[in-house]
Amino acid sequence: MRIGILGLGRIGAFHASTLAGLDAVDSLVVTDPVAAAAASAAERFGAKAVDSPEALFASGVDGIVIAAATDAHPSLILAAVRAGVPVFCEKPVARTVEESLDVLRAVADSGVEVQIGYNRRFDAGCVAARKAVVSGELGPLHTVRSTTLDPAPPPAAYIAVSGGIFRDCSVHDFDIVRWVTGREVTEVYAAGGNRGAEFIAAAGDVDTASAVLTLDDGTLAVISNTRHNARGYDVRLELHGMKDSIAVGLEDRLPLRSVEPGVTFPAGTPHTFFMDRFADAYRAELTAFTEVVAGRSASPCTVADAVEASWIAEACTLSLAEHRPVRLEDVRKG
Repeated sequence: MRIGILGLGRIGAFHASTLAGLDAVDSLVVTDPVAAAAASAAERFGAKAVDSPEALFASGVDGIVIAAATDAHPSLILAAVRAGVPVFCEKPVARTVEESLDVLRAVADSGVEVQIGYNRRFDAGCVAARKAVVSGELGPLHTVRSTTLDPAPPPAAYIAVSGGIFRDCSVHDFDIVRWVTGREVTEVYAAGGNRGAEFIAAAGDVDTASAVLTLDDGTLAVISNTRHNARGYDVRLELHGMKDSIAVGLEDRLPLRSVEPGVTFPAGTPHTFFMDRFADAYRAELTAFTEVVAGRSASPCTVADAVEASWIAEACTLSLAEHRPVRLEDVRKG
């Protein structure tokens, strides 16, 4: 199959490398507003570089991967859907939840599959955790903990347009909690603070945040995030049930140092970057997309899924601003 890639920044180039190594992919067509980026990718991966999204759509691609700037996501998704071409788009669907809802309505009855890039759904540990929940081996859950701790903040220019830590970072935790538990969030309470980079506070954002989510069966999910985790990139998920407890990310490259006497775990070099931590998950995610393109499976992460995670982010953002619990149904009502 022939896959088109729109956007060749850090994640777009990474996806190009991954797709070029998949047996199901015969060729790539690439484009980027920076012509040199497209030319470089074409040279590295044996791809065909074109000068616009329109030229890419006209090149006869079987599927499209969108890794462009967030503001371009809605129009590119809709262009792919109008062309009848299955599309993979990095999260988020759009800059705001309102724009995401517009996309959801536009694609709802199109018959074209749209997959949104929430890569943790393809992480081996998260997949195993979901199976443990579905099988009932944990018993009824009472507590879930999801953690995303970045080793350093993104650049100031990125923070200024990110929409805030809940929309940009925590949204991965929100999605994986929904997916692994199979439950919906009914209420949130969020808090945050600033102890690091001054440009984050200047942008009206926080660099460290926590949220308690109440799920529709009464389970509590605790979300922890920071932009300043000097030891490394720490992503974990814990599920505690009436019968058993399990953890994702509890391995030798975990960026934690034990001070218990005689304990040498974890002993490996800590993860320092999300592409390092989730390289296998990204490959599995794009492999799944090739199955979507081939017509052998439906989208494993739909626009509707992404919108649900966005609603949770909106509720947490409001909770942080107003220092109060916020129910999801109230946010949906506007």
